[in-house]
Amino acid sequence: MSDPEAPISGAEADSLQEPQEEESSPAEGSTEDPEMDFLRSLFARMQGLGSGPVEQVLDELSLEGMARYMQSGDCKNIICMVGAGIATSAGIPDFRSPGTGLYSNLQKYDLPCPEAIFEIGYFKQHPEPFFTLARELYPGQFKPTVCHYFMCMLKEKGLLRRCYTQNIDTLERVAGLQEEDLIEAHGTFHTSHCLNFLCREEYGLPWMKEKIFSEEIPKCEKCNSLVKPDIVFFGESLPARFSSSLRSDFPRCDLLIIMGTSLSVQPFASLVMKVPPKTPRLLINREKTGESDSLMSFMGIGGMDFDSEKAYRDVAFLGSCDDGCLALAEKLGWKDELVAMVTRQHAAIDALEGGGASASMANKSSGAGDKGEGPEQKDKPADQSGAGERGKED
Repeated sequence: MSDPEAPISGAEADSLQEPQEEESSPAEGSTEDPEMDFLRSLFARMQGLGSGPVEQVLDELSLEGMARYMQSGDCKNIICMVGAGIATSAGIPDFRSPGTGLYSNLQKYDLPCPEAIFEIGYFKQHPEPFFTLARELYPGQFKPTVCHYFMCMLKEKGLLRRCYTQNIDTLERVAGLQEEDLIEAHGTFHTSHCLNFLCREEYGLPWMKEKIFSEEIPKCEKCNSLVKPDIVFFGESLPARFSSSLRSDFPRCDLLIIMGTSLSVQPFASLVMKVPPKTPRLLINREKTGESDSLMSFMGIGGMDFDSEKAYRDVAFLGSCDDGCLALAEKLGWKDELVAMVTRQHAAIDALEGGGASASMANKSSGAGDKGEGPEQKDKPADQSGAGERGKED
């Protein structure tokens, strides 16, 4: 993946070095590319260094303040940025956690380096390790978490503008988000293509799943070339829709919620700087991340600012993504609805799989635990054959 940190079934594409954005025409009304937009913003802020503070829309830099803002009527376009950390409670490992992360457990594949399993050049010569790992993490073996369903609840309440995900496990789709709700920055297992540029035959998820679980290396039925899922490897371009959508989405963003990502991979990590200066930003993660260095902070640009005297819009909830979403839902008065949605949807998935009842949510209802589950979709779970991507939490 040119840099999707997303391993196969869900590892956030945020752990890999991100690929370059694919060229695409500017969105309607835009005349600049993202780099020029950033430079224009940078120079404007540098010139206005003593011009006074930016408007603060939160009445308090806390989860309670975020909840009040969300219910104020001024918050209508929420963007979620998510990584592998939103799926760890589903049983999908993240990339970088010592001992348990994906990169710490790839020795058995005898790779020159852990990242090689997602490098396009290595994959073309040695596809076996990737497809072996794909069997272990393949979409359809895991259930969405509380965090996935919280985003679905935002959609149901008319607040979600878009979810930008680094994950390839397709759990966003399983939970009920539709293609128009998602920007799968590091690609997806949903479709696959022949790597022969003269062919490029497309294959669906069922075809690829059959090949992977029969332990075959997927080969094109037309030209016999290697077929790869449409996840972004190191050395590949990000989807064109990533660039075009961010130009229209981020200027309109009223609240940015960042969950389960280390914000260490570009260009995904830079998205936190693309919302308007007054837009609040909420980080739900096991540790603070995305903070700017002292020079960038002095110039009024860069990443998140949770603790300085100049902090005015950034709030961090430190803990699991599921617990963070439950805590926010409680502040909003949505917790019982969210827990019921998760329980109902998991039971529906179990019924489809013939797997019995959903795991109890009692520990979550009491505010404890690190297991997540998710929302409902008119009491019908999304088809797991279309499962989505995977993210990573730091």
